[in-house]
Amino acid sequence: MQSLGLMEGWPVPAAAGAVVRADGELLGAFGPTGQRFALASVTKPLAAYAVLVAYEEGAVELDEAAGPEGATVRHLLAHTSGLAFDEHRVMAEPGGRRLYSNAGFEVLADHVAKATEIPFGEYLRQAVLEPLGMVDTSLEGNASPAKDGVSTVDDLVRFAAEVQAPRLLDPRTVAEAMTVQFPGTKGVLPGYGHQNPNDWGLGFEIRDAKSPHWTGSSSSPRTFGHFGQTGTFLWIDPDARWSDGRGAGAACVALTDRAFGPWAVEVWPKLTDAVLAEL
Repeated sequence: MQSLGLMEGWPVPAAAGAVVRADGELLGAFGPTGQRFALASVTKPLAAYAVLVAYEEGAVELDEAAGPEGATVRHLLAHTSGLAFDEHRVMAEPGGRRLYSNAGFEVLADHVAKATEIPFGEYLRQAVLEPLGMVDTSLEGNASPAKDGVSTVDDLVRFAAEVQAPRLLDPRTVAEAMTVQFPGTKGVLPGYGHQNPNDWGLGFEIRDAKSPHWTGSSSSPRTFGHFGQTGTFLWIDPDARWSDGRGAGAACVALTDRAFGPWAVEVWPKLTDAVLAEL
């Protein structure tokens, strides 16, 4: 895709990207797609997918108690447990505010590890990475399931294709993951300020009508995904129309090795709009 060529001008040491349709067809790629990059918070959708596998296996229930008093697995996945950003400290009642929380994902991973009797990094490997052939993706040792994953564009394309046409999960579970949880909840979208509402699904952020936002002006409200502080993002737009008229749905992955900042706020939406226009 010519649109991916915009990444050539990004002010970053290294960048790689790709676009994959909902039918699994790779439409284009840019840069060293086999290079391993630190994912930062793009780790969260991978971790959430493993939690949903644990749910379908019967190891956990979405509405069982987990984390602070009154919170559940669902609250932790949707950043409404009340836990602080990077501290295991309660800041609000469960369900009351959208407090984006790395600590919440760490508590969630511990909960799943106890339920399955498998360290979470290993459970992630067995449940998601290995079945999808994501051989260059890892969450090692005591690394945080919120922010310490490492992967490649090639591997994340496999994940994006899975989310669009699920094989590891029942499609109804994935539909739930991309559905707003605790509608109307206010909160801060890191890097983009206060949003009302600040909509999230189960481990995935949902665009809806948020402004400003890291996706494009032409992204559909149903677009969902995540971005990371290492200059990384993954979005999936189920309503992106194909020019050949055969269907809809596409995903875009971009990985870099420069910390998120004003440069990303400027170039990411331009790339997204160009990709959607070219589709």
